Amino acid sequence: MRVTVLGGSGAWPTNTEACSGFLLQHEGFSLLVDAGYAVLPRLLDLMPAERLDAVYITHGHPDHCVDLNPLLRARALGGADPDPLPVYAPHRALDAVLALDRPGMLDAALQRHDFEPGADFSVGPFDLRTALLPHWVPNAAVRATAGGRSVVYTGDGGPDPALVELARGADALVAEATYPEVMAADDAPYLSTAWQAARQAVEAGVGRLVLTHLWAGSEPGRYLDAAAREYDGPTLVATGGLSFEA
Repeated sequence: MRVTVLGGSGAWPTNTEACSGFLLQHEGFSLLVDAGYAVLPRLLDLMPAERLDAVYITHGHPDHCVDLNPLLRARALGGADPDPLPVYAPHRALDAVLALDRPGMLDAALQRHDFEPGADFSVGPFDLRTALLPHWVPNAAVRATAGGRSVVYTGDGGPDPALVELARGADALVAEATYPEVMAADDAPYLSTAWQAARQAVEAGVGRLVLTHLWAGSEPGRYLDAAAREYDGPTLVATGGLSFEA
């Protein structure tokens, strides 16, 4: 399974980095996991919109889903006439982004699959397990398994035993780490630090840690230093263009 980072900036994109977006590929199948601000142009660097096979959205905040709109527009209006795109997301997570256009405009481009976090299902060659993590809106962390390898992606969420259980023994954990070590009290239940992500990586026994959703414009070295205090395995920061085999 190949994982390609399309973007890893938290909250808003920068002039060089898109928000959350990850392309998982196995046996010729391409699954986009999250589609935040500026993700579509990065995807189009790799493939035309009609070649994407499916989308998984962790939650309804725009830095994780807003580029679903131009992606669907490209498929509906681009002239290639692809099959409807299967899109998996928690119930009601897509309501706002799908309401950006006039009713019915993108219906033919979309095959919507709503689910409750905690559900398990398959998408192409990927077996997906999901888990609810604490966030301001329902957020479905996901474990994708294909070819005997597993990658876990948190979306956003505060530290929770459900993540440790979901990530146990995974080959890679792509973990939201909005802050290095210290977090505002109001955010503490709903977001994670790099230090907390690393601690959960240790508890889960994962093979690799990838920190994502760093506060836009932050210095990555501070996050890597914070994570290294807990986790001594391979640790990376998710930046656009990073690609690795799980």
